Amino acid sequence: MTASLERYTERHPHAVDAVTVLALFACAVLGAKLSTSGASRPEQEWPAELLAAISCLAVFRARSHPRTAVAVTAVSTVATGALGYLLSPLLLAPVMTALYWLATLTDPKPTRVYGAATMAVVVTTTVLDDPTGDTLLLRTVAPFIWLLLPLAAGSKASLRRAYLESMQARAAHAERTREEEARLRVAEERMRIARELHDVVAHHMAVANAQAGTAAHLAPTHPEQAQKILADLTGTTSSALLELRATVGLLRQADDPDSLEPSPGLDRLPELISACESAGLDVTVTTEGEPQPLSPGVDLTAYRIIQEALTNVTRHAAGHAAHVRLAYSGSRLLIRVTNDGTATTAPADLADGFGLMGMRERAHSIGGDLSAGPLPEGGFEVTTALPFHPHALKEHEATP
Repeated sequence: MTASLERYTERHPHAVDAVTVLALFACAVLGAKLSTSGASRPEQEWPAELLAAISCLAVFRARSHPRTAVAVTAVSTVATGALGYLLSPLLLAPVMTALYWLATLTDPKPTRVYGAATMAVVVTTTVLDDPTGDTLLLRTVAPFIWLLLPLAAGSKASLRRAYLESMQARAAHAERTREEEARLRVAEERMRIARELHDVVAHHMAVANAQAGTAAHLAPTHPEQAQKILADLTGTTSSALLELRATVGLLRQADDPDSLEPSPGLDRLPELISACESAGLDVTVTTEGEPQPLSPGVDLTAYRIIQEALTNVTRHAAGHAAHVRLAYSGSRLLIRVTNDGTATTAPADLADGFGLMGMRERAHSIGGDLSAGPLPEGGFEVTTALPFHPHALKEHEATP
């Protein structure tokens, strides 16, 4: 019932104010007829009714002008008391309503100032009206208490409204935060999908292109070798389809999308080397230190970085040899991939590609780092250091 009344009040404030004004005017008219025993009452009631009408009109605008409403109703109330009318709660109803709206809609400081001034002038008026009467205590204390009640009720309503606004602001902030987190997760997922698809498709397509070109070159003079390369080409395209199907299947799973365990790792490095060699690239692999077990995420990252580096050698390098060095040192795996030829694509253009950007993102995502650039003696180098187990990425100081 209370909630419905509050909703109606919020939707139709002017209608509620009009009903309130009529009720206040009726109370004031009835209050003008009251008097204490033994006390004289003005014969005419219209002055009190006129002043009550003025007070009620001021109360009608109390929502938008609470200070003005308090001032007008206070003056009208003082004038009514000066005319000899008993300031009962019925006659005080307009000024009490104005004080309530003042306490509800304004800050505590103006509420205290206007409230104290109103109570002071009203009580002073009652004292000056009959300073020696037997009902002096009743005529002074009662108005003070009646005027204090709307101030307390209005202050409580103001605190409640401030609390509700604070809760709504917190809810809105939480909603915005959830939306921002959702957008961030979507962006991160899109980047992850883009990296995965690039690593799967770009490598196999580059190797398949090199195999097809080599087979076409050898077909007239060495048909047997061309036939063998074409057979390897079938395996390359089959591997591409399988990995692409596995990637799409992983995206369809309802489990954690960051699960990397079904993905390839360094145990499939011989297959990768074999595919590159069938495309005409001579790859040598050296391992230093005792191989250590890697977490699935690190294992996948190491494999993808080597895969992308060899893909770039196949696509952009003029030479036909690449070197892969794996070094297990302390708690990190150091990977270095180099080629002995001159890059057919400018290093600046190569560094701006999605492949190197994806390698850096992969390395940083597990707490590692990666650098790539041309070698002084010719060729290109990709170097990365990866932890055996991923950890939170540490903040690095920005370089000038």
